[in-house]
Amino acid sequence: MLDLVIIGGAAVGCSAAIYAARRELNFRIISENIGGEVALSGTVNNWPGIIDIQGFELAQKFADHAKSYGVNIEEGYRVEGIRSEGNFHVVLARKPGGEIEEIKTKAVIIGTGIHPRHLGIPGEEKFLHKGLTYCTVCDGPLFKNKITLTIGAGNAALESALMLAEIAKPAYIITKFADTPETQGGFPKGEKILIDKLKTNPNVKIIYSAKVLEITGENKVETVIYEDQAGKKQTLPINGIMVHIGMTPNSSFINSVNKNKQGEIMIDTKCRTNLPGIFAAGDVTDVPYKQIGIAAGQGIIAALSAIEYINYWKE
Repeated sequence: MLDLVIIGGAAVGCSAAIYAARRELNFRIISENIGGEVALSGTVNNWPGIIDIQGFELAQKFADHAKSYGVNIEEGYRVEGIRSEGNFHVVLARKPGGEIEEIKTKAVIIGTGIHPRHLGIPGEEKFLHKGLTYCTVCDGPLFKNKITLTIGAGNAALESALMLAEIAKPAYIITKFADTPETQGGFPKGEKILIDKLKTNPNVKIIYSAKVLEITGENKVETVIYEDQAGKKQTLPINGIMVHIGMTPNSSFINSVNKNKQGEIMIDTKCRTNLPGIFAAGDVTDVPYKQIGIAAGQGIIAALSAIEYINYWKE
């Protein structure tokens, strides 16, 4: 039986693996891929100590650091379930060849992250990291003095447009809702203070009751085609698109832990779930901010908490 299984090979998993290796635990780290959303982040310039780096390169550095301790990140593993038997757990993982492996362990750290909801329109996949991003905090600063468009109607979209309003010229935002009292002025899930700031910012231009149909361009984003409230197609010249229509946590493989209505795994300050021996960290949890630095820090907390748990574990 293993001491620990770490699920996920990005910031959480690699940070946890480093601490598990330093404590000489008998553990494995399994993941579908190395880096997760970090590897897809484009340019990253908010990781302390590195001014500017590509997400893929940063993810590789995480993995290389873990490997320097002799850690083997087993790629191509898709976890399909976790069941508890007495005071140990069994991780059900589909191996690269398709075979299901049952891995017995005293403790589990879940660091499987999230994935953004997509628009599902022509041009979205083509222009990812070529003017289109799902993370304004990560990539917004790249669009200084350029024309930007945020798509969405929740707090993430509002915060995106407000951030871009400080650097873009101008910052557009499209909401599918009408500007009515019933929809909080077009942003039914937004906080009023953010909505008020958005509507009074002279550098923000709001497009109401719109449906985005297509993103076009040659080698990068150039225009967005949308349907206006009258049902007519409109073309908007644009340099950068920020899609904020929600995130989905990668937590569907486990139903035995408490989750909130968004599907995020609920944890305490020690990254403990409601099940003894099962820990979770980073974006897959209900931590309020989804950032690489926070995920790495929580990976460390989860590892130290798991080590503490294992020290007291008894058959």
